[in-house]
Amino acid sequence: MFWLILFAVLLIIAVSGTVYLFTRFHRFSFIEKLGEKHKLLSWLVCLLPFAGLACLPLINSYTMIVVIIHLIIFWLIADIIAAIVRKAAKKQRRRNIEGVAVILFTAVYLAIGWYNAHNVVRTEYTLHTDKAIGAEHLKVAAIADSHLGITLDGEAFAAEMERIKKESPDIFIIAGDFVDDDSCRTDMVRACEAIGSIAPKYGTYFTFGNHDRGYFEGHRDFTADDLRSELKKNGVTVLEDKAVQITDELCIIGRHDKSSKERLSMSILAKRAAKDSYTIVIDHQPNDYKNEADAGADLVFSGHTHGGHLWPSGYVGLLIGANDKVYGFEKRGNSDFIVTSGISGWAIPFKTGTVSEYVIINITE
Repeated sequence: MFWLILFAVLLIIAVSGTVYLFTRFHRFSFIEKLGEKHKLLSWLVCLLPFAGLACLPLINSYTMIVVIIHLIIFWLIADIIAAIVRKAAKKQRRRNIEGVAVILFTAVYLAIGWYNAHNVVRTEYTLHTDKAIGAEHLKVAAIADSHLGITLDGEAFAAEMERIKKESPDIFIIAGDFVDDDSCRTDMVRACEAIGSIAPKYGTYFTFGNHDRGYFEGHRDFTADDLRSELKKNGVTVLEDKAVQITDELCIIGRHDKSSKERLSMSILAKRAAKDSYTIVIDHQPNDYKNEADAGADLVFSGHTHGGHLWPSGYVGLLIGANDKVYGFEKRGNSDFIVTSGISGWAIPFKTGTVSEYVIINITE
């Protein structure tokens, strides 16, 4: 019943918003003048912008939805501001200045969002520990949320792996959502090969995210087992609630995603690490901070949130308690937590609240 009500509400908002935009387009002076002699024709002209918007599903349907939603929100804000200004100035509307401003602002705003989603930046953190890590410096490269296919196909992903390879990391970790429901096998295989070419000193480690197993079984041309097999073929250690003691001083724990019914508690997993070893935890969703800190994890790396993806959606996740953090670094007790915005993102080819990135973590004694 809840989902039916929610769907009904969203449908009403979508229809109302579309009608609202339709009336806003009619406010342009040349259309209003046309309407003085040809009323029906003037309203038909207002359909032309929607014809342009109807081309956006050629990218994907979410692109059209995102553009329309931003147009509606920005236009509402502009209308309110314009109404206040006109009332204060005691003037009537003559030209649809706010309409022109909204279209230009939306175009620039989403163009920047498109660039942020498709351009991968390098983000670096330096962490200090009192524990022995077997070297003065440990360099960890880390990514999450490639969601292969939306902004990175197999070849584009391989190009980003070349950048990481040049970093010469000691460890490479991948915190889930490597693929998506509509990723294709060709891209997946190519991406796995690219990961295998990095060959860090202490290895590459992967944990599954909520999209890696596929929400719709049979929707894509490979399975989660195929993905696991390709990763292993390319030297990647797949961790599903497992701990790997790399050296006497260093342990990596990879957790099942929160969505998995098989997921063990952090307190159980922590016992599998050697005493006093520096423990890196890979956990796709950043929402178990208290238990991970209580269990003595030294570093927890997560993705999932996409850094907020579309502003201000990240704050919604915090308000409802879905995530402990949306993006960046946080320290709780003796535990360091890092959430990446992801090297790509799910379905939506815009990032208005963040960037796409790969992460370099320098750990020093």
